[in-house]
Amino acid sequence: MITTGTRAQELMDLEDLYGAHNYHPLPVVLAKGQGVYVWDVDGKRYYDFLSAYSAVNQGHCHPKIVNALIEQAQKLTLTSRAFYNDCLGEYEQFLNGYFGYDKVLPMNTGAEAVETAIKITRKWAYEKKGIAEKEAKIIVCEHNFHGRTTTIVSFSTDPSSKKNFGPYTPGFETIPYNNIAALEAALKDPNIAGFLIEPIQGEAGVDVPSDGYLAKAYELCKAANVLFIADEVQTGIARTGKLLACDHEGVRPDLVILGKAISGGVYPVSAVLADDAVMGVIKPGQHGSTFGGNPLAAKVAIAALEVIKDEKLAENAQRLGEILRRELRALNSPLIKMVRGKGLLNAIVLNTEDMELGWNICLKLRDNGLLAKPTHGDKIRFAPPLVMTEEQLHECVGIIAKTLLQFEK
Repeated sequence: MITTGTRAQELMDLEDLYGAHNYHPLPVVLAKGQGVYVWDVDGKRYYDFLSAYSAVNQGHCHPKIVNALIEQAQKLTLTSRAFYNDCLGEYEQFLNGYFGYDKVLPMNTGAEAVETAIKITRKWAYEKKGIAEKEAKIIVCEHNFHGRTTTIVSFSTDPSSKKNFGPYTPGFETIPYNNIAALEAALKDPNIAGFLIEPIQGEAGVDVPSDGYLAKAYELCKAANVLFIADEVQTGIARTGKLLACDHEGVRPDLVILGKAISGGVYPVSAVLADDAVMGVIKPGQHGSTFGGNPLAAKVAIAALEVIKDEKLAENAQRLGEILRRELRALNSPLIKMVRGKGLLNAIVLNTEDMELGWNICLKLRDNGLLAKPTHGDKIRFAPPLVMTEEQLHECVGIIAKTLLQFEK
């Protein structure tokens, strides 16, 4: 049952009438955000426990990031890459120094960055590894989520993402996630160019692999002369308690894919990072974007990444994540089958066969002042902005506890 006011219903009806039905939003209409909070059109305040799928790690409308946007927007927003601009080189230098790579290819969205990494990997395979043209393959994992472009859905195992969008792009081999034996077997194929992986599978319900899995997978890729490609769009930028999720195991990917919080949710920005030996295969005219690397994106991303370090948000995510998981487990709720996560990327797996339960719990959480979203029906992600305080976190655990008790009865 929708509990929002008349104005909210009018706005939802407008989206329903005039917009494509490619999303199923929780029925709440947001009009304002600040830090860990959002407000709806009726003025009710909520804790945001989704963070725009980890795009607003720095909190909503962080003043430093917003000011960077305003200041640059008054000077120059877009030149295209037909000309140099006075922001891009500075941004590229900053980004490579920040993450420790030689080169960056700037794009706009996470899916674009994944597509970029796929193209770089294939070109590297033909020009550096010596794989015959059109024969290169990339290993991917079951239950992956890397975006929704035609190529990406071609290697999805989610029927809702894939069905009736064919014919599909070839060149991908799917193996089980968190399975070293399967990876080792797949790497025996001499035509394997890369291994594309989410260090933690977010859309699958925050599926965290076994300790040592990423490090062993990286080692196997190195031995097979295969590029290790980390999709850190959701897991990166301090979300899991480290700057990158791969940092937990000391893994330095050959290609890093970034998006979402690289701009603090203020502007669409994404990037692919690699060293010269890999990125050098891309030549003028072979890849790009009108908006990729625009001055506005450059200034916003620099400010957003400075906030991560200045406010020690990775450390805060690590500390609060441990508290959150401990407190959720201590609830001993019969509805919770499992609590899992790293840093402030967490989920509860519900002890149910009712695939509507997650949605219904999220509706009640909304009523109680906290916004979250289910994935695959029986899993609920809990990923607040990393600027959250411990006091706020305990208040949110109280809301979750109260909500679950309402369903236990």
